[in-house]
Amino acid sequence: MKKTYILSTLLAAFSLQAQFTVAVQAPADFKEQEAILYTLNGSKDIVFTKEQSKNNVWTFKYPQSYMGMMKIYFPNANSTISFISENKNVNVKLETLNNKVKNVIYQDESNELMNKVQETSQKKDIILPALIQIKEYYKDNTEFGQSLKGEISRLSGVGTIDQAQHPFIYYYNTNYNKYASAEGAKKATQEDIINFLDKSNDMLETSSLLRPVLVTYLNAGGNTNVTGSVDKLLDRLKVETPRGQTVLSELIDIFDAYDMKEYKDKYLTEAKNLKCTITDRLAATLKSNANVEIGATFPDYKFISPVNTTAKTIHDVKADKKIIIFWSSTCSHCETEIPQFLAKYNDLKAKNIQIIGLSLDVDKNSYTNRIAAFPWINDSELKGWNSSYADTYNVHATPTYFILDANNKIISKPDHVGDVLEYFKLK
Repeated sequence: MKKTYILSTLLAAFSLQAQFTVAVQAPADFKEQEAILYTLNGSKDIVFTKEQSKNNVWTFKYPQSYMGMMKIYFPNANSTISFISENKNVNVKLETLNNKVKNVIYQDESNELMNKVQETSQKKDIILPALIQIKEYYKDNTEFGQSLKGEISRLSGVGTIDQAQHPFIYYYNTNYNKYASAEGAKKATQEDIINFLDKSNDMLETSSLLRPVLVTYLNAGGNTNVTGSVDKLLDRLKVETPRGQTVLSELIDIFDAYDMKEYKDKYLTEAKNLKCTITDRLAATLKSNANVEIGATFPDYKFISPVNTTAKTIHDVKADKKIIIFWSSTCSHCETEIPQFLAKYNDLKAKNIQIIGLSLDVDKNSYTNRIAAFPWINDSELKGWNSSYADTYNVHATPTYFILDANNKIISKPDHVGDVLEYFKLK
C-alpha cells in the first residue's frame, strides 16, 4: 500500500507540473467572445479546445506537457495571435482597434525572450547584409563607423540562451540558424539534415521548423535527384514510424504547393499503399487529396453569404457543368486570370455552365469591391487560409480550379484560366 501511495503521489505531482494555463486579456471594446486554441504538428494547426470570454479574458488549461508553437484564433474578429509554450503559464495582453488585434504584449518570460530572439533573427537575415555593405564606406574611427561595427557584431553573434531554462527557445534558435536561415541553408548538407530529422526530439513537430528544413534538404540535393533525395530520407526515417509519416505528409504538401505533380503523385501513392497504422497527420493528407481526385464527388459546401444565387450549397446549384474557383483579391495571378472569365461568361452561361468563386480573402471591403464586377456565384468565409475549404479541398495556392459535371463529380483540374476555357472550347 505504501508503494502504491508513493507512486500515485508522484503521478499527481507530475500531472500538476505538466499542466499550464494560457491566459489572454483583451480591452473591453473587443467584442469577440469565442477563442480557439491550436497546437502544431509539422505545418498543420491542430485544434485543442475552445473557450468563451469571461470579462474579456480567455483562460485555457492545458493538461499535459507541451513545448512548441501555439496560436489562438478569434473567428468573428478573424484575428490570430501566435506564441510559444515551454510547459509554463503563458500570459498575453492584446491591444485592439476596430475589433482587430493590432498588437500583442507578451507578459511571460518565455514569450518575451522568444519575441526578442525572432526580432534579432529577422534583422540578421534582412539588415545584417546591408550593414556589412554600408560599413565599407565608413571608417572604424568615426562615430557612425563604430556604431555600425557594434551593430554588426551584435547581429552576427549567436546570443546565449540557457538551454535548461528555455529548452524550446534554445532548440528553435539553434536549429533555425543551422538549417532554416539563409546562411544556414547554404552550409547544411543533406547528411546533416537527415541526422537532424532522424535524431531530433518531439519539438521538431511543434517548432514550425519541419517544412523549411525539408525545403532546405530538397534544395541541397538539387532538382535532378529529387526522388533519390526523398527515398534516402524516408529510408532512414522509416515510413512506418510517426516521424516518417509526418515527413512524408509534409513532402506531399510541399510537392503540391510547388506544383511538382510527378513527385506528389509518386509519394501520395506510396502513402496510400502503406500497410501499417496511419497517423492522424498522414490520414488528413490522404483524405484531403482523396476529396479532390478526378472522378470523386466534390464535397458539398454550405454557403455563408453567397451573392448571385439563391442556392444554399454547391450541390444545390443546378448546371450541366460547374467551374469552382478558389481565389483571393490579394492574389496577383487571380487579378490576371479571373477577369478573363468576364469576356466568356455569356458563352459559358449559354452552355449551362455555372461559375462558383470561393474566396480566401480576409478583408471584407477588398472582397466586396472585387466581386462587384463578377456576375457569377461568389462566397467567402473571410478567414483567409483559416477558411474551412482550404483543407477540405486541398487548396495550397490561388487560383485553384475544378470542373464538375452535373452530378458534382470532378472531371478536370485545370492549372490556368486558359486550360479552363480550352476545356470548353472557348479559347
